[in-house]
Amino acid sequence: MDGSVEARVSGEVSPPGLKHGGRKRLQRLSWLLASGAIISVIVLAVTWQHVAQPDRPPFETVPVGRGDVIRQVAATGTVNPELTIIVGSYVSGPITEIRCDYNTVVKAGQVCATIDPRSYQTAVNQDSANLSVANAQLKKDKANLDYARLNYERNSRLIGSQAVSQDTVDIARSLADQAEAQVALDEATIEQRKAELSAALINLDYTNIRSPVDGVVVSRNVSQGQTVAASFQTPTLFLIATDLTRMQVDTNISESDIGAIRTGEAVAFSVDAFPDRTFRGKVKQVRQSPQTVQNVVTFDAVVSIDNGDLALKPGMTASLIITTDHETDVLRVPNQALRFEPKDALVNRTVSQPFDTNGTHIWVERNGEFSAIPAKPGISDGSYTAIDEGNLQAGDRVVVAQRLPSADASASFRFLRW
Repeated sequence: MDGSVEARVSGEVSPPGLKHGGRKRLQRLSWLLASGAIISVIVLAVTWQHVAQPDRPPFETVPVGRGDVIRQVAATGTVNPELTIIVGSYVSGPITEIRCDYNTVVKAGQVCATIDPRSYQTAVNQDSANLSVANAQLKKDKANLDYARLNYERNSRLIGSQAVSQDTVDIARSLADQAEAQVALDEATIEQRKAELSAALINLDYTNIRSPVDGVVVSRNVSQGQTVAASFQTPTLFLIATDLTRMQVDTNISESDIGAIRTGEAVAFSVDAFPDRTFRGKVKQVRQSPQTVQNVVTFDAVVSIDNGDLALKPGMTASLIITTDHETDVLRVPNQALRFEPKDALVNRTVSQPFDTNGTHIWVERNGEFSAIPAKPGISDGSYTAIDEGNLQAGDRVVVAQRLPSADASASFRFLRW
């Protein structure tokens, strides 16, 4: 009876245990099915992406085209009149009158300012009086000369009759010679007095500050009542530009670019006052004297420009573009194509055809293969380079850059050196 009870108890306990283990197996099976579904979706997505978007080639190519290549040099400079005259003063004194101001149009000889002339007029009067005194002295001494000559001639006649002594004759001759010398001295004194008077008149005229040329006053450095001192150097009173319709740009060219600059080359430039306007001119002069500032060597160049509408003002800063060479409708490639070199891993080194690695070459795609073709580059505008010689044609695709491809992708591309 006890055994049957134990058996019955065991039979009643076993089914619940078996039911709990089945649930665990069912949960594990569900997780496995879910994981498999996720992996399948990922595999399908990757496969679809691989089919829909095949691997990009590990390089970038662009087609060779034709076009213009313009080589240019950039520089900055200052707008100035072609000729600027410094008007100064040779004499000292207070300014009594100002007749010219900024932007005054003047003619040659026109009085722009006046220095007090009174002291210079006094000097003229004094020198004029000295000249009059010298003329009077000359007249007096000429009369003395005439008398001395007559006296000598008379005594010379009397010596024959022994009416006078030889000593008297000698004295008369000496007096005549002295009178003649005095007249010569008076004549020289008169010339001296004339020169002094002329200098005084010039200084008097210098009190009128005149414009030496036709032009426009661009600067005035003096005011009425100001005292001008010209003792050591000529003070600058006015700056006069001869013709503001003809201007020039004074610019500095780097020594690395100066070799390409020639007179007559076209120049385009702009100024901050007119940012949307392009002014044009030509290189007028390239100066040989170098300018060295902080070990930087530059050369001065002068650009001639037309300023008929007077838009440009002296002192403006100009940003210049100088066209040094220009080729029209030429075969050209991007500058990156001249610098490109493939990674060693992508180069097929089994090609037996010779290739000069020291020469300039361009990598070209033809029929799925990539060849390094020798080429002779021409001028460059910074973005494109003209090809003067080489086995290139419009439409050829040249390599300009290389990506980082996978090992499988890179294995299908061959770079051939020719």
